[in-house]
Amino acid sequence: MPLPDTMFCAQQIHIPPELPDILKQFTKAAIRTQPADVLQWSAGYFSALSRGDPLPVKDRIEMPVATQKTDTGLTQGLLKVLHKQCSHKQYVELAHLEQKWKNLCLPVENFRTLLQLDPCENKIEWIKFLALGCSMLGGSLNTSMKHLCEILTTDPEGGPARIPFETFSYVYRYLSKMDSDVPEGDTESYLATLKDTV
Repeated sequence: MPLPDTMFCAQQIHIPPELPDILKQFTKAAIRTQPADVLQWSAGYFSALSRGDPLPVKDRIEMPVATQKTDTGLTQGLLKVLHKQCSHKQYVELAHLEQKWKNLCLPVENFRTLLQLDPCENKIEWIKFLALGCSMLGGSLNTSMKHLCEILTTDPEGGPARIPFETFSYVYRYLSKMDSDVPEGDTESYLATLKDTV
């Protein structure tokens, strides 16, 4: 025969005073981020909260623009979340990055596909991973660079999305080397022309 459930009175139940605010912030974050797997995302959220790490939360809700042909689950907003979480280091451990990827409910197959573009051992330079992520979002080199500038800029949203020229040229060279359609001479002449106008 099962034991009866233990009954508690109101005096025995202690609710920390900060709990309602924590749950309110969590709910707002979940609504903004719209995770595909709420349980997985919640585990990542509270894990980051307990460690004092940046939370896996988008700045605002984002309407999906992916099509069936290009749907990777990855969006500019999710890349921005990853950037907030990982940009404090020049190099990021792949295992650490994969966990953050999973916490955003992104398919691990896409993470591995992304890494196949530029294979590495245990860690990757963060700016290169971000550039590869931007290339997954956009079909062309220019679209990829546009996404990158919008993620990296400190300008207000809707503004010019400026980033340092050194960063722009480093990433542009990196992505253009991966694109067999872009000759190296074209890359250098484009960057030289751009530098003159900056």
